Amino acid sequence: MTSSDIDPRLLRAFVTVAEELHFTRAAARLYLAQQALSRDIRRLERELGAELFVRTTRQVSLTPDGERLLPHARRVIAAHDDLRAAWAVQTRPLLVDVSAPVGTGHRLLGLARGEAPGVEFVARYLSGLTGAAAEILAGRLDVSFGRVAGLDPAVRAGLAHQPVCFERLTVLLRDDHRLASLAQVPMAALAGERLYAAAGNPATAEWTDLAERLFAGRGIELVAPFPEIVGEEEFVRVVRKQGWSVLASTEFIEVPGMVVRPLVDPVPLSPVSLVWRKGLKHPGVDALRRVAAGVTAAERGLKVPAGSWLPEGDLAFMSQAC
Repeated sequence: MTSSDIDPRLLRAFVTVAEELHFTRAAARLYLAQQALSRDIRRLERELGAELFVRTTRQVSLTPDGERLLPHARRVIAAHDDLRAAWAVQTRPLLVDVSAPVGTGHRLLGLARGEAPGVEFVARYLSGLTGAAAEILAGRLDVSFGRVAGLDPAVRAGLAHQPVCFERLTVLLRDDHRLASLAQVPMAALAGERLYAAAGNPATAEWTDLAERLFAGRGIELVAPFPEIVGEEEFVRVVRKQGWSVLASTEFIEVPGMVVRPLVDPVPLSPVSLVWRKGLKHPGVDALRRVAAGVTAAERGLKVPAGSWLPEGDLAFMSQAC
């Protein structure tokens, strides 16, 4: 062991004890148990091959080696603190895809901004997790939200995720549609209907896959592949012009002349995870993870209601983070 290998944390423990000359007070300053602090000092003494303190039942004092180490240790700690402060100031903005200005991702972004006001979160509005995941792996995006189980396994291998909740699925209908007067729409009532679920948009493949699994065996047809629709205004225009009904989630953008109705019998669910690139270290990711965990706990977001529907295999992805 050489001096260049010494952990700055051990030097900080040494300096604090040297300033207090009292292990109990020093441990309190460092938010450590006294036993842990004593262990750190013994480790530092072993690494240096020198005794740093004289300990008696009544007092603690520095040895000559301790006196010699003290000014060097203070300089190392000061340089370490300067480095951390400089890096904190230069922390780059976190690029967060929330898909739309409504929904789970948008809500968590707002909570994270309150949790970490010193971090700059920059919102992106991409159209699906499949596209966002590709951007994350390419380093052009940091965080997104969505159905992890719908991603290609090779893509998932480069991502970390934290399950957040299950969103209920709904149907967006013209206000003069035969089902629009219902408070809730039974799945069986959609037999013979054609619903838009972003088929033809490669960026939303996980959403289209969810729809295909839900519609299978129920007599519900998927609207044929259509070019990617970019932007909220263009989405509203195309949907109204085409007269489509749309598979949606509970929180959805307002479309004039259309209504959102929850689906029941069964209640279909869309799993939502917080997703980021494996190995990414950023205070913004930490803040998002904290607020997501808080929402999950407070709202029992990962409890699967009775009478609900999930694609086979999705529940396993939501049972653990990776």
